[in-house]
Amino acid sequence: MSNKSYAICLLALILAAGILAARSSVSVPVVIRTNLEKLPMSIDSYTATEAFFPDAVYEELKADKHVYRHYASQDGELISLYIGYYGTAKGGRTGHNPYACLPSQGSAIVDTDVVYLRQTETGKVMPVNYMLTRKDGIDTVLLHWYQIAGDKIVSTGLMQNIERFTGRILHNRNDGAYVQVASSSGNGDIQRTKEKTTQFAERILNLLPDYWPEEK
Repeated sequence: MSNKSYAICLLALILAAGILAARSSVSVPVVIRTNLEKLPMSIDSYTATEAFFPDAVYEELKADKHVYRHYASQDGELISLYIGYYGTAKGGRTGHNPYACLPSQGSAIVDTDVVYLRQTETGKVMPVNYMLTRKDGIDTVLLHWYQIAGDKIVSTGLMQNIERFTGRILHNRNDGAYVQVASSSGNGDIQRTKEKTTQFAERILNLLPDYWPEEK
Protein backbone atom coordinates (compact mmCIF):
# COMPACT_ATOMS: atom_id res chain seq x y z
CA MET A 1 0.00 0.00 0.00
CA SER A 2 1.41 3.42 -0.94
CA ASN A 3 1.88 6.14 1.66
CA LYS A 4 -0.96 8.11 0.07
CA SER A 5 -3.39 5.16 0.21
CA TYR A 6 -2.37 4.44 3.79
CA ALA A 7 -2.97 8.06 4.77
CA ILE A 8 -6.41 8.06 3.15
CA CYS A 9 -7.41 4.84 4.94
CA LEU A 10 -6.14 6.17 8.24
CA LEU A 11 -8.05 9.42 7.80
CA ALA A 12 -11.24 7.52 6.99
CA LEU A 13 -10.85 5.41 10.14
CA ILE A 14 -10.23 8.50 12.27
CA LEU A 15 -13.29 10.23 10.83
CA ALA A 16 -15.47 7.16 11.37
CA ALA A 17 -14.23 6.84 14.95
CA GLY A 18 -14.95 10.51 15.55
CA ILE A 19 -18.47 10.22 14.20
CA LEU A 20 -19.14 7.13 16.29
CA ALA A 21 -17.85 8.89 19.39
CA ALA A 22 -20.16 11.83 18.69
CA ARG A 23 -23.09 9.48 18.10
CA SER A 24 -22.43 7.64 21.35
CA SER A 25 -23.33 10.83 23.23
CA VAL A 26 -26.70 11.02 21.46
CA SER A 27 -29.62 9.18 23.02
CA VAL A 28 -30.62 5.91 21.36
CA PRO A 29 -34.05 6.20 19.70
CA VAL A 30 -36.90 4.04 20.99
CA VAL A 31 -39.83 2.52 19.15
CA ILE A 32 -42.92 4.69 19.56
CA ARG A 33 -45.23 2.99 17.03
CA THR A 34 -44.82 -0.57 15.77
CA ASN A 35 -47.27 -0.22 12.82
CA LEU A 36 -46.48 -3.71 11.42
CA GLU A 37 -49.68 -5.09 12.92
CA LYS A 38 -51.51 -2.86 10.43
CA LEU A 39 -50.24 -4.85 7.45
CA PRO A 40 -53.31 -5.82 5.39
CA MET A 41 -55.05 -9.00 6.44
CA SER A 42 -56.11 -9.44 2.81
CA ILE A 43 -53.41 -9.44 0.12
CA ASP A 44 -54.41 -10.28 -3.44
CA SER A 45 -56.52 -13.44 -3.15
CA TYR A 46 -55.22 -14.37 0.29
CA THR A 47 -56.86 -13.70 3.66
CA ALA A 48 -54.92 -13.98 6.89
CA THR A 49 -55.48 -15.44 10.30
CA GLU A 50 -53.20 -14.50 13.18
CA ALA A 51 -50.92 -17.25 14.46
CA PHE A 52 -48.84 -17.50 17.62
CA PHE A 53 -45.72 -19.23 18.83
CA PRO A 54 -45.27 -20.67 22.32
CA ASP A 55 -44.19 -18.03 24.84
CA ALA A 56 -40.73 -19.59 25.04
CA VAL A 57 -40.12 -18.73 21.38
CA TYR A 58 -40.95 -15.05 21.92
CA GLU A 59 -38.72 -14.96 24.98
CA GLU A 60 -35.87 -16.38 22.91
CA LEU A 61 -36.36 -14.04 19.92
CA LYS A 62 -36.81 -10.88 22.02
CA ALA A 63 -38.13 -8.78 19.13
CA ASP A 64 -39.85 -5.43 19.59
CA LYS A 65 -42.66 -6.63 17.34
CA HIS A 66 -43.69 -9.98 15.91
CA VAL A 67 -46.09 -10.57 13.05
CA TYR A 68 -46.98 -14.21 12.43
CA ARG A 69 -49.84 -14.99 10.06
CA HIS A 70 -51.18 -17.70 7.79
CA TYR A 71 -52.60 -16.33 4.54
CA ALA A 72 -55.07 -18.67 2.80
CA SER A 73 -56.55 -18.45 -0.69
CA GLN A 74 -60.09 -19.53 -1.56
CA ASP A 75 -58.76 -22.68 -3.20
CA GLY A 76 -56.93 -23.70 -0.04
CA GLU A 77 -53.38 -22.56 -0.78
CA LEU A 78 -51.58 -21.44 2.39
CA ILE A 79 -48.65 -19.05 2.79
CA SER A 80 -47.10 -18.25 6.17
CA LEU A 81 -45.56 -14.88 7.00
CA TYR A 82 -43.27 -14.10 9.89
CA ILE A 83 -41.70 -10.71 10.63
CA GLY A 84 -39.48 -10.06 13.63
CA TYR A 85 -38.67 -6.37 14.07
CA TYR A 86 -35.80 -5.09 16.19
CA GLY A 87 -35.45 -1.41 17.01
CA THR A 88 -32.17 0.48 17.25
CA ALA A 89 -31.94 -0.14 20.99
CA LYS A 90 -31.90 -3.91 20.30
CA GLY A 91 -29.31 -3.64 17.55
CA GLY A 92 -31.68 -4.00 14.61
CA ARG A 93 -31.24 -7.71 14.04
CA THR A 94 -32.14 -11.17 15.28
CA GLY A 95 -29.95 -14.06 16.29
CA HIS A 96 -32.37 -16.37 14.47
CA ASN A 97 -30.71 -18.27 11.65
CA PRO A 98 -32.95 -20.63 9.65
CA TYR A 99 -29.92 -22.57 8.40
CA ALA A 100 -29.32 -23.64 12.00
CA CYS A 101 -32.81 -23.47 13.48
CA LEU A 102 -34.65 -25.60 10.91
CA PRO A 103 -32.33 -28.64 11.09
CA SER A 104 -32.50 -28.47 14.89
CA GLN A 105 -36.29 -28.85 14.55
CA GLY A 106 -36.03 -31.91 12.31
CA SER A 107 -36.21 -30.26 8.86
CA ALA A 108 -33.68 -31.27 6.22
CA ILE A 109 -32.35 -28.51 3.97
CA VAL A 110 -32.70 -29.93 0.46
CA ASP A 111 -31.67 -26.89 -1.58
CA THR A 112 -30.58 -23.28 -1.16
CA ASP A 113 -30.37 -20.50 -3.73
CA VAL A 114 -31.11 -16.84 -4.34
CA VAL A 115 -34.27 -15.50 -5.96
CA TYR A 116 -34.95 -11.92 -7.02
CA LEU A 117 -37.88 -9.74 -5.99
CA ARG A 118 -38.69 -6.52 -7.80
CA GLN A 119 -38.81 -3.39 -5.68
CA THR A 120 -41.61 -1.31 -7.18
CA GLU A 121 -40.37 2.09 -6.01
CA THR A 122 -36.88 1.73 -7.50
CA GLY A 123 -37.52 -0.79 -10.28
CA LYS A 124 -34.55 -2.78 -9.00
CA VAL A 125 -34.52 -6.52 -8.40
CA MET A 126 -33.39 -7.44 -4.91
CA PRO A 127 -31.76 -10.77 -4.00
CA VAL A 128 -33.36 -12.75 -1.18
CA ASN A 129 -32.59 -16.20 0.19
CA TYR A 130 -34.38 -19.32 -1.05
CA MET A 131 -34.54 -22.58 0.88
CA LEU A 132 -36.25 -25.87 0.13
CA THR A 133 -36.73 -27.97 3.25
CA ARG A 134 -38.26 -31.37 3.87
CA LYS A 135 -39.83 -32.79 7.00
CA ASP A 136 -41.99 -35.90 7.32
CA GLY A 137 -42.13 -36.16 3.53
CA ILE A 138 -43.48 -32.61 3.06
CA ASP A 139 -41.49 -30.07 1.04
CA THR A 140 -41.55 -26.42 2.11
CA VAL A 141 -40.37 -23.44 0.09
CA LEU A 142 -39.03 -20.66 2.29
CA LEU A 143 -37.81 -17.17 1.33
CA HIS A 144 -36.13 -14.92 3.86
CA TRP A 145 -34.29 -11.62 3.98
CA TYR A 146 -33.45 -8.63 6.17
CA GLN A 147 -35.27 -5.35 5.66
CA ILE A 148 -33.70 -2.19 7.07
CA ALA A 149 -35.08 1.33 7.51
CA GLY A 150 -38.18 0.30 5.62
CA ASP A 151 -36.88 0.03 2.08
CA LYS A 152 -33.35 -1.39 2.20
CA ILE A 153 -33.18 -5.09 1.37
CA VAL A 154 -30.23 -7.33 2.17
CA SER A 155 -29.90 -11.09 2.07
CA THR A 156 -26.93 -11.66 4.39
CA GLY A 157 -26.00 -10.78 7.93
CA LEU A 158 -22.79 -9.13 6.73
CA MET A 159 -24.64 -6.73 4.44
CA GLN A 160 -27.10 -6.03 7.23
CA ASN A 161 -24.25 -5.11 9.57
CA ILE A 162 -22.85 -2.70 6.99
CA GLU A 163 -26.24 -1.03 6.52
CA ARG A 164 -26.76 -0.85 10.29
CA PHE A 165 -23.34 0.75 10.74
CA THR A 166 -23.94 3.44 8.13
CA GLY A 167 -27.49 4.03 9.38
CA ARG A 168 -26.25 4.53 12.92
CA ILE A 169 -23.62 7.02 11.79
CA LEU A 170 -25.75 8.99 9.34
CA HIS A 171 -29.20 8.84 10.91
CA ASN A 172 -28.72 7.62 14.50
CA ARG A 173 -30.87 4.64 13.58
CA ASN A 174 -30.15 1.02 12.74
CA ASP A 175 -33.44 -0.80 13.17
CA GLY A 176 -34.30 -3.78 11.00
CA ALA A 177 -36.52 -6.81 10.52
CA TYR A 178 -36.12 -10.46 9.66
CA VAL A 179 -38.78 -11.41 7.11
CA GLN A 180 -39.76 -14.97 6.23
CA VAL A 181 -42.38 -16.22 3.76
CA ALA A 182 -43.04 -19.95 3.47
CA SER A 183 -45.42 -22.39 1.81
CA SER A 184 -45.60 -26.18 1.76
CA SER A 185 -45.91 -28.17 -1.44
CA GLY A 186 -48.64 -30.62 -0.62
CA ASN A 187 -48.97 -31.99 -4.16
CA GLY A 188 -45.25 -32.18 -4.87
CA ASP A 189 -45.30 -29.32 -7.38
CA ILE A 190 -42.30 -27.48 -5.95
CA GLN A 191 -41.93 -25.12 -8.91
CA ARG A 192 -45.53 -23.91 -8.58
CA THR A 193 -45.07 -23.47 -4.83
CA LYS A 194 -41.87 -21.50 -5.43
CA GLU A 195 -43.63 -19.21 -7.92
CA LYS A 196 -46.58 -18.38 -5.66
CA THR A 197 -44.31 -17.90 -2.63
CA THR A 198 -42.06 -15.58 -4.63
CA GLN A 199 -45.03 -13.52 -5.85
CA PHE A 200 -46.38 -13.16 -2.32
CA ALA A 201 -42.97 -12.30 -0.89
CA GLU A 202 -42.61 -9.56 -3.48
CA ARG A 203 -45.88 -8.05 -2.31
CA ILE A 204 -44.70 -8.12 1.31
CA LEU A 205 -41.35 -6.55 0.43
CA ASN A 206 -43.13 -3.64 -1.25
CA LEU A 207 -45.81 -3.23 1.43
CA LEU A 208 -43.46 -3.07 4.39
CA PRO A 209 -42.16 0.50 3.89
CA ASP A 210 -45.73 1.81 4.33
CA TYR A 211 -46.08 0.01 7.67
CA TRP A 212 -42.57 0.45 9.02
CA PRO A 213 -42.23 1.15 12.76
CA GLU A 214 -41.46 4.66 13.96
CA GLU A 215 -38.64 5.54 16.33
CA LYS A 216 -37.92 8.73 18.22
